Amino acid sequence: MIPDAPLSVARLRELVSQGAVDTVLVAFTDMQGRLQGKRLAASYFVDTVLEHAVEACNYLLAVDVEMTPVPGYAISSWERGYGDFTLQPDMNSLRLVPWLDGTALVLADVHWEDGSPVGPSPRQILRKQLDRLAERGLTAMVGTELEFIVFDDSYEDAHRVGYRELTPVNQYNVDYSLLGTTRVEPLLRAIRNGMAGAGMTVESAKGECNLGQHEIAFRYSDALTSCDNHSIYKTGAKEISAAHGKSLTFMAKYDQREGNSCHIHLSLRGTDGSMTFVGDRQHGMSTVAEHFLAGQLATLREFTLLYAPNINSYKRFVAGSFAPTAAAWGRDNRTCALRLVGRGAGLRFENRVPGGDVNPYLAVAAIIAGGLHGVDNELPLEPELIGNAYVSEAEHVPSTLRDATTAFADSALAREAFGDEVVEHYLHAAKIEIAAYDAAVTDWERVRGFERL
Repeated sequence: MIPDAPLSVARLRELVSQGAVDTVLVAFTDMQGRLQGKRLAASYFVDTVLEHAVEACNYLLAVDVEMTPVPGYAISSWERGYGDFTLQPDMNSLRLVPWLDGTALVLADVHWEDGSPVGPSPRQILRKQLDRLAERGLTAMVGTELEFIVFDDSYEDAHRVGYRELTPVNQYNVDYSLLGTTRVEPLLRAIRNGMAGAGMTVESAKGECNLGQHEIAFRYSDALTSCDNHSIYKTGAKEISAAHGKSLTFMAKYDQREGNSCHIHLSLRGTDGSMTFVGDRQHGMSTVAEHFLAGQLATLREFTLLYAPNINSYKRFVAGSFAPTAAAWGRDNRTCALRLVGRGAGLRFENRVPGGDVNPYLAVAAIIAGGLHGVDNELPLEPELIGNAYVSEAEHVPSTLRDATTAFADSALAREAFGDEVVEHYLHAAKIEIAAYDAAVTDWERVRGFERL
């Protein structure tokens, strides 16, 4: 029987001594939202790493998506010698990995050798915002909803053909279709059961609109745990898919049909467990909830870079696609960027801006920072948008990474909430992506121009 997560150190030692666990993954989430780290011999982990941590090259927070070392980062460069930082295991995240034989995993906080946190590390960025909440007697509960598209092609075959003309596991829209999801149930079931074995509470799986598109939902938890689970799930789903000879993608917009979203649900509670969002205001909100939501609206454009970090992220924002274009809020209104849902203890809001490519730590940190701006300044909440936000006069979210980068660079609120080090780090990452995209020649250009121009 698989123990619940977190796995205790005592139980891990037992499993190692019995030979049931021989490998421990020590991992952290990088700028791109990927798990990076080392596979350690389990005996070495329990005998040495538990007490002394483990090192990794600090270029891991200064590379592009292809792992190319990029100049211009303050924390890591040729001039600084590309040294190490330390990965300090957070034993609250220790768990078994059921889809990998004899393997446990623990997530780490990233520190410098003197023990100080590495500021641009996504987990540390979120921790800072959680500390700000705690100073006000608050805590955040979060759930993330990740969509993905599954293909019958293996990752190797998909790479071989340049990720073109892949075969989706469904040939038609299977949104809520039980027949359509049965086609891929062996894979979906393996992912659900694998994640349950890794300590997550699975709620449901359903088909989505794009061909081969699906979503698996998990129960909400505290913000840090939900972001940890999100990162583990995203990596694990790819690993399980590969083991089934298939591939899946979380990229925000794979084709011209519906993109992959990552709706983020958040509510606040008091550190004493009180339901801080619930009150006698509109739709059962408290004044804190209204201020928090107002802060979201006030910072939405400035913080979009943390919700939509890639060139491709902005291809989702198409009118009538269930992805938002309007920086507005509404009660159970899926055309708005911010959707208020639930009642009573379940009252929460959903940020619909992020896509499947989002780094959850950065996005949740941005949500909290924006909300605290509203709470601290008692911002009034504008009237809800009723009707179709796509055709409204509401201000739009940025439509390109370039626009979002400019808004983030010009944001005094971003520097106040996250600090100059973090702002400059992620601005540089965005500028690197923009420069790479500007230099690329795309298939679209070849098809349109090879013969006809």
